[in-house]
Amino acid sequence: MSLRCLIIDDEPLAHGIITEYAKDIPFINIVGNCYRATAASDFLSKQPVDLIFLDIRMPKLNGLDFLRTLVHKPLVIITSAYEEYALAGFDLAVCDYLLKPFRFDRFLKAVNRALELHNLNKQTIKSFEIEKTAQKNNRQIAIKVDKKHILIKIDEIQYLESLGNYVKVWKNSDFLLTPRTLASFEDQLSTDFIRIHKSFMLNKKYVDYLEGNTIVLKNGQEVPIGKSYKGTIKQLLDIAD
Repeated sequence: MSLRCLIIDDEPLAHGIITEYAKDIPFINIVGNCYRATAASDFLSKQPVDLIFLDIRMPKLNGLDFLRTLVHKPLVIITSAYEEYALAGFDLAVCDYLLKPFRFDRFLKAVNRALELHNLNKQTIKSFEIEKTAQKNNRQIAIKVDKKHILIKIDEIQYLESLGNYVKVWKNSDFLLTPRTLASFEDQLSTDFIRIHKSFMLNKKYVDYLEGNTIVLKNGQEVPIGKSYKGTIKQLLDIAD
């Protein structure tokens, strides 16, 4: 794991010190140097970074004001010769504040903290994605069958078939018949479902192949494709002519 880092400071000497310190820290990778905060905005629009070493007193736009302009903020370590900005810096959620001139051991402590926060953020994002996927896979809908309401996992539905004022909800090689229209299901189902016919909607994960005017499912069942839907089907299923 390495941190892509950008130095923003109007003093070349400051760039040199941070670069030298970084050479002895394997996870610090300096990917850019900006001598004005105004130039940093353009840099970040082209190359995202994980950590910024940010000076405060710079021409035209100071570091704190620059930080306030960022919508998606990387981790930030303030590097300044002025301690009076420390409170404002921490109010902007910087991960550390290095007072110039700073020694290597203090620099190392700051970047270790940045790495720890970076790993924590990555783990939080990963956990959120896992939870989101689990929620998606476990989503259920209730359908009325006879006088009962039955819960069925959306992910287990292979396709739906319209039958007048009823819909056959196919699961495995059997179906549940519910008094609804096909259109009433569209808002409840995920983007994995596509309309392939005025009377059919299917779950893409169960598609095996397309043959002529028919989609064959992995269990061998065949579902017809409506003429007006063929172009959309090929696009959504990434099937070439």
